[in-house]
Amino acid sequence: MVVNQLSMSKTKKTAIIVLIVLNCVVLSGQVWPQGAPPFARSVNIGFLVLSLFFFIGALIGKKSKN
Repeated sequence: MVVNQLSMSKTKKTAIIVLIVLNCVVLSGQVWPQGAPPFARSVNIGFLVLSLFFFIGALIGKKSKN
């Protein structure tokens, strides 16, 4: 059975969508600091932590498949 290398699990797609949305909030706060929401610091920290976990998981997942 041939597995499509480009297909992603629903969990990974959801994680990427969440990270993109958080990235947009972080970017808007950097571009327009006066318009940053009061919870911007929490969003920044959350984005960095979630990104770290996502990338570590991606690296570990790649290692185990090889």
